Amino acid sequence: MNPVLMIEKKRDGGALSAEEISGLVRGYVSGSIPDYQMSAFLMAVVLRGMDDTEMRAMTEAFVASGDVLDLSSIPGIKVDKHSTGGVGDKVSLILAPLVASAGVPVPMMAGRGLGHTGGTLDKLESIPGFATRLSEDAFVKQVASLGCAIMGQTDRLVPADRKIYSLRDVTGTVPSLPLICSSILSKKKAEGADALVLDVKLGRGAFFKKREETVRLAKSLVSLGNGLGIQTVALLTAMDQPLGRAVGNWLEVRESVDVLRGGGPKDVRDVTLALGAEMLVLGGKTSTHREGIVVLRKLLQSGAAYDTFIRMVKAQGGDVSVIENPENVPPAAFGVTVESPSDGWVAGLDAFAVGKISVGLGAGRVRKEDAVDPFAGIVLQKKTGDLVRKSETLAVIATNKEAVVEESKIRMIGAYQFSPKPADVQSLIDCRIDAKGESAFPFSPA
Repeated sequence: MNPVLMIEKKRDGGALSAEEISGLVRGYVSGSIPDYQMSAFLMAVVLRGMDDTEMRAMTEAFVASGDVLDLSSIPGIKVDKHSTGGVGDKVSLILAPLVASAGVPVPMMAGRGLGHTGGTLDKLESIPGFATRLSEDAFVKQVASLGCAIMGQTDRLVPADRKIYSLRDVTGTVPSLPLICSSILSKKKAEGADALVLDVKLGRGAFFKKREETVRLAKSLVSLGNGLGIQTVALLTAMDQPLGRAVGNWLEVRESVDVLRGGGPKDVRDVTLALGAEMLVLGGKTSTHREGIVVLRKLLQSGAAYDTFIRMVKAQGGDVSVIENPENVPPAAFGVTVESPSDGWVAGLDAFAVGKISVGLGAGRVRKEDAVDPFAGIVLQKKTGDLVRKSETLAVIATNKEAVVEESKIRMIGAYQFSPKPADVQSLIDCRIDAKGESAFPFSPA
């Protein structure tokens, strides 16, 4: 196949056949189609989109590029969760061991940072020794014995998505509905999940800023997932401002540990409980969301979820001592306070801006080959709705790159909006979407 003809066809608004899409994906994985041609195709998709038939063909081509795991030997309904990408979104680190400790197997294939958003794999790899590249046998055995495992794509599991995912990150081709849907659902199909809960981000820090676009994304994901034989439900959750107070890999691990120990920021706990309740219902462990939230809250308070997390870290080669004593981990070389320029109320905190600043500090990638600094990031002391006094600390930035400190301080102040009056805070859970359509989440996690 001639990739130029397919690029031109999509550029001009044409629909590609399943054979054309499959050939393009196979060619890129084999190396016969170079990065620059795939980049051009991806940009054409961003600009022109794909119809449902093309999107399913792309997803199936991704799955067919590698192996598909068989988890049928593991008893129970295997349920995964996936986020469309947010800032400060460390929920997967908490949710996998939490839901596993409730008796629902959680096979989780996660990704790396993408654009302004953090990646679960980058966060876990800030734990010394933690291996996210597991063999297929090791992954299946760990889910069977421990109840959960989190890994990235291997050379044999969805290699097409792994290559294209990293390319999208550095070519401005992240915010594309068909590319996001194909990426997410191909991983879930390949990992052998029976059911899936999607955390679709809504707000300034999401890839789609408008609510109607976000609802369309969620409905497309739910439809595609169910069409692939995966029982799929989505929650739209808030991303106008970062989730929690920590943004950056090791900083978010520390905050996740706080939640697993029964503490941590309320917004992180509440989103985790809502998503976890969906997973328990899909997994057949509870009949209602209310019951699921009660079960999960007890597992956090009892320490059972934390114990499962410790076992997962140990099973995947991580240094458990840094989890048990995180205060002993040396911080980044430069920790700088960002002070408020005035009195007032925080009326807004731009999650997208904070994510971009965090990337500049070293917590993400600007180029595909960039290394991620596990200790770079931001700790937010003030968020939307908080009262602040002039010269009071808004945030603390951490980096090992001295040259970016002053600019990052200025940009952080610019990420805040202030008001003389208290401001409304975005509702954490906007709605729930399943195969029947859109509805309210049936029970508040608060």
